[in-house]
Order: sequence, then structure tokens, then C-alpha cells
Amino acid sequence: MLSHKTIIGIFVFMILGSLSAQDFKEKQMQNGRVLKAYEEKETIIHTLLEVNKLKLISLQIFIRAFKHENKLEIWGRDSLQEQFVLLKEYRICRISGDPGPKRKQGDMQIPEGCYHIDRFNPWSQFHLSLGINYPNESDRVLSNRQNPGGDIFIHGSCVTIGCLPMTDDRIKEIYILAIEARNNGQQNIPVHIFPCKMSGEWYTAQMEKYAENQNFIDFWSNLEGAYLYFEMNKTLPTFTVDKEGHYCFQ
Repeated sequence: MLSHKTIIGIFVFMILGSLSAQDFKEKQMQNGRVLKAYEEKETIIHTLLEVNKLKLISLQIFIRAFKHENKLEIWGRDSLQEQFVLLKEYRICRISGDPGPKRKQGDMQIPEGCYHIDRFNPWSQFHLSLGINYPNESDRVLSNRQNPGGDIFIHGSCVTIGCLPMTDDRIKEIYILAIEARNNGQQNIPVHIFPCKMSGEWYTAQMEKYAENQNFIDFWSNLEGAYLYFEMNKTLPTFTVDKEGHYCFQ
């Protein structure tokens, strides 16, 4: 049984965490673009969650993107649930580069891998933007060690040299959902980016097309584990990265 002091400590921690999260949202709402986004999209967000039987005050999200299909998915769940449900699918406005992961600055490639949101930027030159933690632990091993590139965002507008542009209108909804999840204590919002849906004819064709590129084949075969795990379970695998840069999914 927990001691009286321990219970009080947990309660204080929860209160402080809640206040910290509220401070985050309040600071975001001080920006005119964010305030305008809420004015335009808050009703849509509430309806979206109501249809999926989710509550804003306990929302967590997962973002999944497919480069070939030009699609970005937002999945949601209650913080006490394990499985995610698909909230909405958005069209990515433009894709740069080719199939395959980002490996150096200036290669125009959109990253592929398992990431999370590490920055909220309401002052972006592309309206609103959510930063992705590229290069991650895997990228730091497999990419150019001196200059792997960086500053990869999900953002507004319809231009890109390696980011995921969603248009100013679509990013408003995505940004609000991310704010609410962060406000609920979800410190790291996961983002999985794939070359395509890693099953079916197109994926098979790409594996055949790049059969002689062993780096691609090895990387995609490894990344496929994250895709298949989520497809089967609608929950996210936990993972580590080994010294060779491979994801080790559990």
C-alpha cells in the first residue's frame, strides 16, 4: 500500500504536470495564428473526436505518413487506452525527392523512420509547423556523419525540400490536435514516415526495383517491422536502435 506521503507526492506531481501543460497551451494561444486556427477549426476538432468517441482532455495522437501515397494520417486514443483509431487522413500537398531515407543535407529527401514531434513553431514562414527529430538515433549512424541535414517539419504552404507540406488550411487542424495532445502530457508525439504502405504490389515492385541497393533493402526490411506491428495491433511498438543503426522493435 502506498504511504500517505507517496500519495501526496504523486498528487502534487500530477497537478504540477497539468499546470505545466496548461502553460504550454496558453503560450501557444498567445500567437495570433494559433488563436485564428482555433477560431476556425475548434468545432471541427470537437466533432471529429465525438464521432470517434474520444475526449479532448485525454487525447493522445500518432502521426503516420506515406510518401508514395501522399497521405498523412492522424490516429487518436484516450490516454488510458492502448489502441489507436484513425481520426482523419490528409493529403500531403507535395513530395520532394525519391523513395528512400534522407541521408545528407541537400539531398531533397523526406526522411523515413520512427520519429517524434520535438518543436512547435507558430511563427513559421510556412504558417504553422511541427518539427520532427531528424536526425534520430538511427539516422546519426546511417546518415552522413558530418552533415546529415535537419530542420524537417510538418508545415503549412505547399512547397518542400524534404518536409511534409500540408497547406495552411490542413496544418491548422493537425497543429491543434498536436497542441491538445501535448497539453494532456504527451511529451513525445510519435511520427512514423514510410516510403509507401509496406505491403501490396507497389511496395513489392520497389523492393524489386532497388534489389541491387542493399542499403535500401536492409533499411526497408527493418522499417517494415514498425508498419506491420501497427497494422496488426493498432498500438505502437517500443524500440531501441543498435550500434549499426537498425531499429529493434519489441
